[in-house]
Amino acid sequence: MAFDNLVSGGYPYGASSRNPFNYVKFEQINRDVTTAWLTLEEMTQQLNLFDDQSQDSYITTLGLATRFAIEDYLGLSIFATTYRVWYSPLGLITSPVSLDLPEVSQNSNSSLAGVTVNSVGYWNENNPSTFTTISSVNYSYDVSGNKIILSELPSDINTFMTAPIVVEYTTAANPIQTYPVVKQAALLLLTHLYNQRSNSTETQLKNIPFGVETLLRSYKPLVM
Repeated sequence: MAFDNLVSGGYPYGASSRNPFNYVKFEQINRDVTTAWLTLEEMTQQLNLFDDQSQDSYITTLGLATRFAIEDYLGLSIFATTYRVWYSPLGLITSPVSLDLPEVSQNSNSSLAGVTVNSVGYWNENNPSTFTTISSVNYSYDVSGNKIILSELPSDINTFMTAPIVVEYTTAANPIQTYPVVKQAALLLLTHLYNQRSNSTETQLKNIPFGVETLLRSYKPLVM
């Protein structure tokens, strides 16, 4: 079934008018789960554990959890992360076609994009359906719109699958990882995790005026 002949309420879905969040779902398929961002010295100094090495292993694990939490809150990768995104063709009618990316990044080299598109492909109408990779000459990454622009949809896309179009891409390590204010927010969060060893507390805790969210707010991307 060729999708270039379809219309959807007369609305021109395509690169000229971005349809935010037009993916069906996305998942992380590769994430660094071992490399420390905060150094052990930074963390032990923050926790006032001078010359105490008895908890180094536990603190290192908390440091990883803190990095994950900061990355997830900001929606930016401190270290490179790879995603797989699934799209339905029903909202992608005109040519060229826009494929929104859920998580993006910046690059410390301003001449380079913060995203590397690893592959774009689709499941075809064969029975059984087979996956076909689209040549990179047929698409480009639009850094201004956080999207992949595809010249056109193939005519043999599987019409029975909910989301037969698949993109895999990797976000670059974001330069904000070196910002002192971001690292200070991470150290505040680390302190909270270290001091709260349970999911519940008998006291009513309050956020400090310039806490984690305040320090990070300016660096959380605003998506229009």
